[in-house]
Amino acid sequence: MHAFEHHPIRNVVERARTLLHRVSRSARTRYWFPHVPLALLFTLGGYWLLNFGLGPGWPDYLERVALGTAELPPRFLPVLVVGGGMMPVGLGLLFRSRVAWAMALVLAIAAAATTGLGVVRSGVGLLAYFAFVVVLLIVAWKRFDRASLAASTLFAVTSVLMLLMYATYGAFYLGAGFKPRITDLITAFYFAVVSMSTVGYGDITPQTPEARMFTVSVILLGVAVFATSLTAVIAPLVSNSITRIVSRRGTGMNRNNHFIVIGRTALAVNTWRELAKRGRSVTRIVREMPEETGPEECDLVVGDPSSASVLKEAGADKAQAVLAMTADDSENAFIVLAVREFAPKTRTIAAINDASHMGRIRLVQPDVTIAPQVLGGELLAMMLSGETVSPDYVMDRVFQRKPESA
Repeated sequence: MHAFEHHPIRNVVERARTLLHRVSRSARTRYWFPHVPLALLFTLGGYWLLNFGLGPGWPDYLERVALGTAELPPRFLPVLVVGGGMMPVGLGLLFRSRVAWAMALVLAIAAAATTGLGVVRSGVGLLAYFAFVVVLLIVAWKRFDRASLAASTLFAVTSVLMLLMYATYGAFYLGAGFKPRITDLITAFYFAVVSMSTVGYGDITPQTPEARMFTVSVILLGVAVFATSLTAVIAPLVSNSITRIVSRRGTGMNRNNHFIVIGRTALAVNTWRELAKRGRSVTRIVREMPEETGPEECDLVVGDPSSASVLKEAGADKAQAVLAMTADDSENAFIVLAVREFAPKTRTIAAINDASHMGRIRLVQPDVTIAPQVLGGELLAMMLSGETVSPDYVMDRVFQRKPESA
């Protein structure tokens, strides 16, 4: 036995982690946390920014600005662009999209800067709120790992609208620096569209240094936004098509009495290759399309390995064993729990990467745990100390089986 397994503080920590995992499992947090709370916090932040920056009646005020019956001072423009952009981007966070996360982080930092520079008179409360949102986004970045077409389309539309707002009101406020002068929002909108699209008819030209630099910024931002938006929309389409093609590899294989290897670690890849060399039927599950190639008889499923639909597609209920060998011990534990729910008769093998997680993994009761990396230091120390290292000892320490129930 290892000393850490009897340490009272470590036992309390392990029990707390186990309780947290059970609560998380009961609440099905992997379906809604952290993206749903973050989306709500982010959208609420956008509403508060507009509320503090433009006043409680900002929807009616913006309607009057659009109709030309009210003016929008230049100092309100950052609040309108950032706050207005935050609300639709908050919706994109619900899709756990990488693009939505990146845009949310930029907007949250911009909102904090806008508040901190005194553009919004709200004290330190709103600044602290946006700083908190930035920290939450950074901490949760791994959970936003999807390429969603809906979120990418939302990103593209939001980016274009934000740039259009900036270009229109910027041209309107700098109207005296153009020839002929821009004196109304319709003309400003026309100039914004022509400049963003880099068409440049030449009927309205900047004359002052401020107007010229503003026009340059609109052109550069227009090229960047259109290129990024196009990439963001096309990338998920291409990615989904490639994923479908890759997932069909080996679909002619009879997924019955086979092995399912999950993960892209060295242990997972080597296990898959060695099983394939021995003529065993193997199905791999990975979150993203792998770069390495292998034997054609090895089947491949791309998706969330703890999802019941992915496990069903891989045939977990008909497999000899499911080998959870990702680099994240918590994910391995979740995979074991998912297999227990979906295919209770299928054997489970869980890899352990960190010694401090050994107790946690055992609590989910996989049939076999394998921890070659954890025990490497122990075996090396035994050898250097002149202790006997027998093959049986190595096998017993590397492969630890669940005790048979009485």
